[in-house]
Amino acid sequence: MSLAEAEILDWSLRSAAIMKPLLLPPVVWLVSVVCMLVLHWKNPIAVWLPQPYNWLGLALIMAGLGIANWHARLFRRLGTNINTFGEPGELTMEGLFRRTRNPMYLGMFISLFGVACVLGSTSALAGPVAFFALAQFWYIRSEEEAMTLKFGDKYIEYQRSVPRWL
Repeated sequence: MSLAEAEILDWSLRSAAIMKPLLLPPVVWLVSVVCMLVLHWKNPIAVWLPQPYNWLGLALIMAGLGIANWHARLFRRLGTNINTFGEPGELTMEGLFRRTRNPMYLGMFISLFGVACVLGSTSALAGPVAFFALAQFWYIRSEEEAMTLKFGDKYIEYQRSVPRWL
């Protein structure tokens, strides 16, 4: 490896270490909400959920945040790692992990969809769609690889018996 290639690799590794905390799911959730608000105020495109029906989104926000928080507390109680980019601690099948392999991401998605409902504009739907894509194709894929490496056949059987989302 040349000196230039080593410097590029070093820069890449340092950049990744800096970016990972910024890309943790709760941070991305918050950034998504801010972006949804800005899109709604600057370019609402069209109303898809008029008042007073849009207020049903409040129930989705509360339910989604409740689901995510419940399972984050479950991880803390079990003493397992909650960090998306960290090594898996324990394979749990408690709570909604019996029905979905990703209840925290599901809860965050539901709450973002609730925010989009409250705002009621088509442009606000970009938030939950973007979060879903990031979770589906990056967070979950990375976590599933780590879980398979750590737990092997036990995790593969869990994947077969419990859906990724619902």
